[in-house]
Amino acid sequence: MRFLCLFKSDKPEGTPPSEGEITQMGKLIEESFKSGILLATEGCLPSALGARVRLTDGNFKVTDGPFTEAKELVGGFALIYVKSKEEAVDFTKKFMNLAGDGEVELRQVYDDSPIPQ
Repeated sequence: MRFLCLFKSDKPEGTPPSEGEITQMGKLIEESFKSGILLATEGCLPSALGARVRLTDGNFKVTDGPFTEAKELVGGFALIYVKSKEEAVDFTKKFMNLAGDGEVELRQVYDDSPIPQ
């Protein structure tokens, strides 16, 4: 099963991680790639550099950042490959212990292929 993990930090947008946090997160990322759990991960640049695109009744509306709903901003994402939602939750807890306070939304990604053995 693949899960998309969307991280929303409680820290103010643009708060850089400490050297210690970078080192610890680097170890988790390296171990997770090697084990096959982590397929992709990236942090997001500040919302001031982004845009939101909405389609309503055939009309597009583009809103440039920054966005004021700071607690709803995605700070980064990961795509993981696990055997169950419980395993996805366990991995997310490890990540959040390093990333700090916030929230991760886990969304299973549609995939009709069998899990490789």
